[in-house]
Amino acid sequence: MLFISCFTATLFSLSACKKYLDIIPDNVATIDNAFTMRTEAEKYLFTCYSFLPKDGDPIFNVGYLSGDELWVPTQEWDFVSYAWRGARGGQNAANPYMNAWQGNFQGGGPGDLFGLWKGIRNCNIFLENVKDETKVRDLRSDERARWIAEATFLKAYYHFYLLRMYGPIPLVDKNIDISAPETDVRIKRMPFDECVSFISALLDEAALNLPPIITDRTTELGRITKPVALAVKAKLLLMAASPLFNGNSDYTGFKDNDGVSLFPSTFNADKWKNAADAAKVAIDAAEQAGAKLYVFPGSTFKLSDTTNLQLTLRCAITERWNVEHVWANPNSRTDFLQRTAMPKLATGGASGDARMQLAAPLKIAEMFYSSNGVPINEDKLINFSNKYTLRTALKSERFFIKEGHETARLNFDREPRFYADLGFDGGVWYKYDSPSNSDENTWVVEGKYTQLAGATHVGFYNETGYYLKKVVDWNMTNSSNGVSYRDYPWPQVRLADLYLMYAEALNESQGPANNVFEYLDRIRKRAGLKGVIESWNSFSNNPSKPTTKEGLREIIHQERGIEMAFEGSRYWDLKRWKKAAEAFNQPITGWSVFQANTADYYRPRTIYTQNFVAPRDYLAPIRNYDITVNPKLVQNPGW
Repeated sequence: MLFISCFTATLFSLSACKKYLDIIPDNVATIDNAFTMRTEAEKYLFTCYSFLPKDGDPIFNVGYLSGDELWVPTQEWDFVSYAWRGARGGQNAANPYMNAWQGNFQGGGPGDLFGLWKGIRNCNIFLENVKDETKVRDLRSDERARWIAEATFLKAYYHFYLLRMYGPIPLVDKNIDISAPETDVRIKRMPFDECVSFISALLDEAALNLPPIITDRTTELGRITKPVALAVKAKLLLMAASPLFNGNSDYTGFKDNDGVSLFPSTFNADKWKNAADAAKVAIDAAEQAGAKLYVFPGSTFKLSDTTNLQLTLRCAITERWNVEHVWANPNSRTDFLQRTAMPKLATGGASGDARMQLAAPLKIAEMFYSSNGVPINEDKLINFSNKYTLRTALKSERFFIKEGHETARLNFDREPRFYADLGFDGGVWYKYDSPSNSDENTWVVEGKYTQLAGATHVGFYNETGYYLKKVVDWNMTNSSNGVSYRDYPWPQVRLADLYLMYAEALNESQGPANNVFEYLDRIRKRAGLKGVIESWNSFSNNPSKPTTKEGLREIIHQERGIEMAFEGSRYWDLKRWKKAAEAFNQPITGWSVFQANTADYYRPRTIYTQNFVAPRDYLAPIRNYDITVNPKLVQNPGW
């Protein structure tokens, strides 16, 4: 059994999870002692790792509940989420929610101990000491170079994370001495493009001495590799090229106290080319290291092609250390994520074993394509105009919906990712402990009020009627002894993500080029769909849509929304595209989950009406106290 340890005294067991990085913060009394021996220096390196955000936990993943992709019950029963409070208009500058700057209000992880400036300070301490070859004398030269590269990457990533949240930030290349005069301690936010250049240079520096793959898979899985550094650089440059940060007129007058503009005032098309180039370099490095789109290898059970495809799509997330995971982050457990996503499918066990609190709004369910691989409002062969009326499932649909079950028209004739990602009343939820040992007569969600997965438990219920299947490992089992979940490291970067990044940047820089369709179609083929051109020509009432940059942009945005759904990506994507003001001001709707009758249950209801204020809410506020203490800082617009 291995452990992931944080600054707290808690060590959590990762039973059944064998190949993880041991992250053990140092417990050395002084910095001098920390760098006398290899073993102590390695502990300090793992302290630097311990600040990696816990994105596999819905409480600490900023993108999970800050937007409109998921909703939870109002009671916040054993699920207090400051991100979700922010999504309901509660964000503030006095005590900001998800405050990664200080590491509190769930902005840094358990115990409010993981503020990213503290993480950067630890990285700088490590780099200053390990670069000194008179220290850690028993450290081999190749190890020294690699460890320096890892700490350099972590330093870059923490800066990137802050930049994405707050916009322009101070750049801390070296720690300020505690005896430095007050004027030196008060540092300014640097212009956005300077921040990007600084972080990009650190990532380039790190990539030079990072290994292409992890060879010691017993103890080192989870440590940073060259493809990881290049992938984060691609994310950085894609963000910098996007409308929020590339010539955004909303920030024209945003300056520091010395009159220096903090954002570029004009659009720079070269940034899209740079982003495309970086994404292609990251893809090449990942593929050379063995990365590929995941395909379920099959099992000893007799399964239909439909279910095998479902498991391909689900296990691309949940299968540990699979070939698609360019960066799997073991610094975050997924047990709680799975429990909050899972509906109750069997009697027995505690209510907390399957809490079903993470709910996808109707608009997210509607975002997925039809079975023809085009938006449901564009499909010329399948009519979704009556999407909220009722229909009965046929035998031929039994691997998606229980035969003979009556459910909404919206749940029929949808693409495979819809059924892989979402559970719903009457929907099939195949998993390892299927009662029939096959996908015939297997688990089905019973979601109406008073039913097994219905909204009968205060706080432990699903607000919309759409359950989050994508993140629950298919090895989850129910037994007389209770419920068992298999943890997996959170997929921080998947190869599919890089493909979508490359397609987006390439379309913006060149328009509808062949490579754009090639990389989109790789993802669509894995999802059981035809290519973009063929699908739009054959099934869409707007067949020319992929032939223009603007039309293809819309397709890429929707493809990204579907493929990356429920991974914390949508929130950041809508922001960088400057689409958040539109999306986050729509009502959150779902089925009438407190009804037992079928006709009453399938009536859309408004759960909450969000209020996103633009441009204020595009950037997180810096705490007012920090600006009072350091007058050289300036607050983000609107706060």
